[in-house]
Amino acid sequence: MLSSSLVTISLCLWLALAAHARLTTGNDSLAARAPSGTKNVIIQMFEWTWDSVAAECTNFIGPAGYGFVQVSPPQEHVQGSQWWTDYQPVSYTLTSKRGNRSQFANMITTCHAAGVKVIVDTIFNHMSGADSGTGVAGSSFTHYNYPGIYQTQDFHHCGLEPGDDIVNYGNRVEVQTCELVNLADLATDTEYVRGRLAAYANDLLSLGADGLRLDAAKHIPATDLSNIVSRLSGSPYLTQEVIFGAGEPISPSEYTGIGDVQEFRYTSALKDAFLGGGISSLQSFDNRGWVSGSQANVFVTNHDTERNGDSLNNNSPSNTYVTAMIFSLAYPYGTPTILSSYSGFTNTDAGAPNGGVGTCSGTGGSNGWLCQHRWVAISGMVGFHNNVGTAALNNWVSPQSQQIAFGRGKRDWVMYSMPHLMGLYSGSLGFVAINNADSAWTSTFSTSLPNGSYCDVISGQSSSGTCTGNSFTVSSGTFSTTVPARSAIAIHTGATGNGSNNGGNGTGSVTVNFAVTATTTFGENIFLVGSLSQLGSWNPSSAIALSSANYPTWTASVSLPPSTSFEYKFIRKEVDGSIVWESDPNLQDTTPASGSQTVSTSWR
Repeated sequence: MLSSSLVTISLCLWLALAAHARLTTGNDSLAARAPSGTKNVIIQMFEWTWDSVAAECTNFIGPAGYGFVQVSPPQEHVQGSQWWTDYQPVSYTLTSKRGNRSQFANMITTCHAAGVKVIVDTIFNHMSGADSGTGVAGSSFTHYNYPGIYQTQDFHHCGLEPGDDIVNYGNRVEVQTCELVNLADLATDTEYVRGRLAAYANDLLSLGADGLRLDAAKHIPATDLSNIVSRLSGSPYLTQEVIFGAGEPISPSEYTGIGDVQEFRYTSALKDAFLGGGISSLQSFDNRGWVSGSQANVFVTNHDTERNGDSLNNNSPSNTYVTAMIFSLAYPYGTPTILSSYSGFTNTDAGAPNGGVGTCSGTGGSNGWLCQHRWVAISGMVGFHNNVGTAALNNWVSPQSQQIAFGRGKRDWVMYSMPHLMGLYSGSLGFVAINNADSAWTSTFSTSLPNGSYCDVISGQSSSGTCTGNSFTVSSGTFSTTVPARSAIAIHTGATGNGSNNGGNGTGSVTVNFAVTATTTFGENIFLVGSLSQLGSWNPSSAIALSSANYPTWTASVSLPPSTSFEYKFIRKEVDGSIVWESDPNLQDTTPASGSQTVSTSWR
């Protein structure tokens, strides 16, 4: 018979487990709306057509371990090539620049078959900003009259002169009833409008949509939004756009009772830290007054901030865009979203290239698309994120403000046969080191990872015990390596094996002379990008420029780690900043143990 003290301990442990079970059964509406399963990374497939999203779900997104795709608004909108026309609806007909109702439904079915769920960008706040016109599906409208849907009485008219646009963001009523840049503001406080919006959302859910992004949620009172959401079928995942403004009366915390909230302060913090403020400041997001990590949806950039300068983006200097995304997928705060977009976004109105047909090539994009979700470092970190799950932070070190390293540990409940009590087991699942400095970082890192050889998922993949990039051996709780300047390394228990360069980049270097024959027109240039950090980790913004001194042969000499296998491609950067990739497959090479090497090829 157990002693009374042991019985008390057992009872306390049982009650704790029972409480935990109640939180994870889905009975609570918020818990049910959280991303479920072990895969919760979201890709925002900005401006992709439904057919191209479906193909990418099958070809890459599902196999790579992404959990969700977030797609553009599917409803009928005003005409025009600009991206923002998608956000000016004129009816709830499911025909847009992205495709029709049948293609939308087929995309959802196809993505589900690949193990990927679909989040739909939805617009509850407003209709169009045009005085009149005809939508892409043929629906005629005026600013306050959308035949068969809404009439003048279904909109807010706040009476400001000369128009109804928001002027004072310090006035709650004005922000939530006046017009956002002339967009007809729906009267979400009325029964009819609430019911009509819920009917639209339920139509999307009936076709299999798994979640909704609620655009401009800040401009809808939380009470209105809560009422609309209460009418939805099932428990879709919800993420709400609530942009925090200093000194403004509307707080993101007002919306956490409805679903997740997009935490824009996180985006700003990463931009400030990686552009010089110091990434050591990112050790904790507690006590900042932000939305809690369990209720936050976070991103390094989205379609708005990519254009307006409020975040890092593909044009940010020194690989900071990539290393910030690595951090967001490694650090235990929020549900991460990765933007997959297109080049040429410096033209803030530019719509999608290639007729909206998203196209990727190997580990990058083509036809003007960036395909960030395919970059080796990013897809590798999705595997890291899935493997570590909700495990806590451990082994944080920061020798200086621009260098950080940390592990992700776990605490599992296990039942011992004797003395019939619950016990705790501590372990570790992953480790990452990020170097945002301009010089290499050589160190011996302490980690709770088990002894063994691990693939660096930043430089390559793990396949049948072999690493296509670097590998590191953990022994007695430590491993030594050199993290290149403006780069990172990451290992986890789901990617084990040996690479040609075990020990990473800390064993010297060799010179590889690259030469490619390629004809170009004036203003075009040829660049080199590949799977190693020294080759930009597949990020075109970090690609190496080749010299045209011996045109049409373009050349570059690069220092790379010895005895290391890697993949690479040449890319063509157009005058407008768009990227053209060589045809598949990727080129492959293995560096010599010492000395130098020359590799020559022709553009494919």
